Amino acid sequence: MSRVRSSLASLIVTAGILVVSAAGSAPLPRFTQPTAIWNTDARTLATRPNSAQMLTHLAAFSSNGWGDTRDFDFQIDLSFFVLHANASTPTHPIVAFPGSDDYYAPDCDAPGSLFPLPATGGIEGTDPPSFTCDTNDSDCHLLVVNDATHVLHEAYLTNSAGASGVHSICALRWDLTKTYPRYGRGEHCTSADGAGFPIAPLLFNADEVWTAAQVNGDLGHAIRFILGNNRMTYRKYVHPSSHGTKATSDTDANAVPYGSRLRLKSTFDVNAFSTNPSVRVLLRTLQKYGMFLSDGGGIPLTGESDAFTTHKWADSDIDLDTHSLFGIRPTDFDVIESGALLSVTDANDEYNDCVRTPEDFIYIDGYDF
Repeated sequence: MSRVRSSLASLIVTAGILVVSAAGSAPLPRFTQPTAIWNTDARTLATRPNSAQMLTHLAAFSSNGWGDTRDFDFQIDLSFFVLHANASTPTHPIVAFPGSDDYYAPDCDAPGSLFPLPATGGIEGTDPPSFTCDTNDSDCHLLVVNDATHVLHEAYLTNSAGASGVHSICALRWDLTKTYPRYGRGEHCTSADGAGFPIAPLLFNADEVWTAAQVNGDLGHAIRFILGNNRMTYRKYVHPSSHGTKATSDTDANAVPYGSRLRLKSTFDVNAFSTNPSVRVLLRTLQKYGMFLSDGGGIPLTGESDAFTTHKWADSDIDLDTHSLFGIRPTDFDVIESGALLSVTDANDEYNDCVRTPEDFIYIDGYDF
């Protein structure tokens, strides 16, 4: 699935969103509805009344302010792969891993549902890319977008994928042509990410960063970020998250809840921070669209590996690595107002209180009913 480098075929900026057509590039999946929250401009959105206190509290956890029990700077994880399928790509059944009692139901698609699997690719964290993953050492996400149907398939804790099936603790679909309601796929429902969010549309890769840098633009969408469970509000979340977890433990009144949207301050001096056009793309994106708190873990930001993209992170005209945003602190952000704090309702098993909303009710003409 390696690709031959090629020149950019066309660049169009429409409605503030960069639309890319590049021969041989590996585009990331995007929700096509302009009202999808991941695509909306956050620059004029109100902040939470205690936004400053929340971020001061978050910054006080450690010297750099990010991470979990470990102190992380504003680091980028580049271990994800986003694979592309089409109408001829073989599909394989979802197999509950390690067993049926462990599978996240009804949150995720039922075992036996079909999942497309390209011949070449990899599960998150495998190096070189492969379809066998150590679930004791990695989240082992498997991300595949069907470019023919515009359906995104995502799986979590995928032990292996092949002819015998996609062996995962949770696998599910996102329809990229739809605008999901404020509670995603259903209240209290998780996804391949703890908050119930899609993953691939919130990543960024070398191709789209390079393209945006050519016009001093931005990515056109928000970015995925994570914090440790010990740094998130105890048993609470906010929309657009549809799920919280009992593993969260911060009981402070200014703790940051699952699902929070953080926006880089408009006063943050992008040009003074870096002369690198690729770094400036990410900073402009964080100022305009922000980032959504999607899961628990250590490394704050998430991008895609360059294993299957045309451009490479180390290319001289990108020159971006995992440390390129070091020095950015939580107090450089605002917390967007996201409404009331919602509670994790199930004290014993956080995966049996999901209320899935029937797809034919939610998605009338692509919008919430």
